[in-house]
Amino acid sequence: MFFYQIALLGSPLDSLTYHSQTPLVIGSEVEVTLSNRSMRGVIIAQCEEPAFTTQPIGEISDLFYSDTQIQNAQFMAEYYGCSLGEALNLFVPYQCHCGLDPQSEIPNLVRDDKISLNITLSSAQAQALDFIRAHNVSLLFGDTGAGKSEIYMSRMDEILSEGKRCLLLLPEISLTPQMETRFKNHFGESVVLWHSKMTPKQKKVTLEKIYNGSAHIIVGPRSALFLPIRDLGLIVVDEEHDESYKSSSRPRYNARDMAVYVGTLLKIPVVLGSATPSLTSYAKYPFFRLRGGYFESKRTFVFEPSLEALTPSIDGAVMENFASAHQGIVFIPTRANFKYTVCESCGYHVECPFCSVGMSQHKNSRALKCHYCNYTEVVPKVCPKCQSGALRTARLGTAEAVEHFGKLSENLRVQQFDRDIITTQNKLIKVLEAFNKHEIDLLVGTQMLSKGHDYHDITLAVVMGIDNLLSQSDYRAREKALSLLVQIAGRSGRKQDALVLVQSFNESFFRDYLDDYEKFLIDEMRIRSGRYPPSKKLSRLLYAHKNGMKAKGEMERALQQIEQMANVQIVGYGASPIEKIADKYRFQILLRSDKSTDLIRAIKHVKSPLCEIDMDPIEFT
Repeated sequence: MFFYQIALLGSPLDSLTYHSQTPLVIGSEVEVTLSNRSMRGVIIAQCEEPAFTTQPIGEISDLFYSDTQIQNAQFMAEYYGCSLGEALNLFVPYQCHCGLDPQSEIPNLVRDDKISLNITLSSAQAQALDFIRAHNVSLLFGDTGAGKSEIYMSRMDEILSEGKRCLLLLPEISLTPQMETRFKNHFGESVVLWHSKMTPKQKKVTLEKIYNGSAHIIVGPRSALFLPIRDLGLIVVDEEHDESYKSSSRPRYNARDMAVYVGTLLKIPVVLGSATPSLTSYAKYPFFRLRGGYFESKRTFVFEPSLEALTPSIDGAVMENFASAHQGIVFIPTRANFKYTVCESCGYHVECPFCSVGMSQHKNSRALKCHYCNYTEVVPKVCPKCQSGALRTARLGTAEAVEHFGKLSENLRVQQFDRDIITTQNKLIKVLEAFNKHEIDLLVGTQMLSKGHDYHDITLAVVMGIDNLLSQSDYRAREKALSLLVQIAGRSGRKQDALVLVQSFNESFFRDYLDDYEKFLIDEMRIRSGRYPPSKKLSRLLYAHKNGMKAKGEMERALQQIEQMANVQIVGYGASPIEKIADKYRFQILLRSDKSTDLIRAIKHVKSPLCEIDMDPIEFT
């Protein structure tokens, strides 16, 4: 009889012991029974016979998890405070053929030397390439339009010539169509995409190419980091500052940081790239400053001290740009028509019954929708509290702005660009292609606009609501607001001079750093020193339960224990800013320490089923 520790995929439980009549290979995916339920699990280790009776291991599949995948999952479980089964559930397993030992079955890389486009680097780009060659982990700090992609591809050419493969991580699916085109022009059909919007059939085809080695370049968002890529020789994390790399559900990992860990484990280079790098990466890794761009055009910034509203200045700029036959973009922080519905008689905000947030009004569907739990209801005709009919809407949304601009001119072609409209990959591709063909004059959208899209005829960028970001109770508020402004402005002025119209009462802050983001990083590092990352480590403990008193009680018990611990400071605690989501009341504790190990030790000491652990948090609501 042989006994094994098995991590149950997706389960929060610790590893459990099962037995087998025959010896099994570590890493194999198997079927086991728990409480009369069939579950999939991964064999983690062989162990001694326990004192209790064990269940037999059932079916043994041809899927397996490599030593590296298991090591990565073990690190994630330890650092991010999840179970090993939850961490392993992120990974796509390898496939074993012909009864070979799965850990030694390594397919050969299929080479295709047909390259349709040669890359010519400028002297600055060549220096950047030399720099990233010389470092295991490097930060390519390059202005928008400076040619970071060409440097990535040149380094990938070198890696492919060594018989190894490359992984390019992007923050969101919205970037993949353009990047796919650019990379396929150079590398041909050896480029494959991976993302959550793919059909099961598309995923199957992509996995087969990864398994058989015909996929040389794998491109995708954070989930692509967990693909079964043999002979991986390089990881590139583009737009490394982007918050999309941080998972908002358990396990709350950061794919950028995990990419660096994987690179260290495999002893392969990792390149991080951004025009507005995170302060953490700037402080932690060696960087190359790549300035300027291909084009001689310039951007003129005009600040309008105004609350978030469509003003005559914005209307005039949009129409003047349209009259010149150029394209423009308008950034608005919120999607839908309006963010809030308010009663003018009693001041009541129409809130989601399951979340302590205002509901957003969607005119097309004639409904109010919660953007946290997706609860939807009909737009009320009277105030639910005082029965008055004096309801008004507040905080402009993208749909309302599209309707507004459409009335300025019947010939102005306006397109909404947010998650309400761009719901599939095909819709995204169609909108971007239409914009590229000048079938759209004005894109009105949310932060999707800031994601590295590269079109050359945008001569107007309007940025609204930036002060809302700047005023958030978040130690990263200044960084987030400035980065967003720089990224959106960077979509304009690629080929011709551009106007960037910014609604803000904080012109002095933004103007100080618009032409020198590195100056901001240096100043911000001094401001945060001794209090916040990168000089300190943070962790957020989130307690949630339908019984608010139960969640609060768990938080208070943890506080009493943590107060007795050395080297860990309680920064704050109490009800979360959004106290209820999906009918669960939420309370939180924010911890600070010089070292991650001290935080992890404290968290293990107060572990609770009601507690969600968020290491290195980036949002606090």
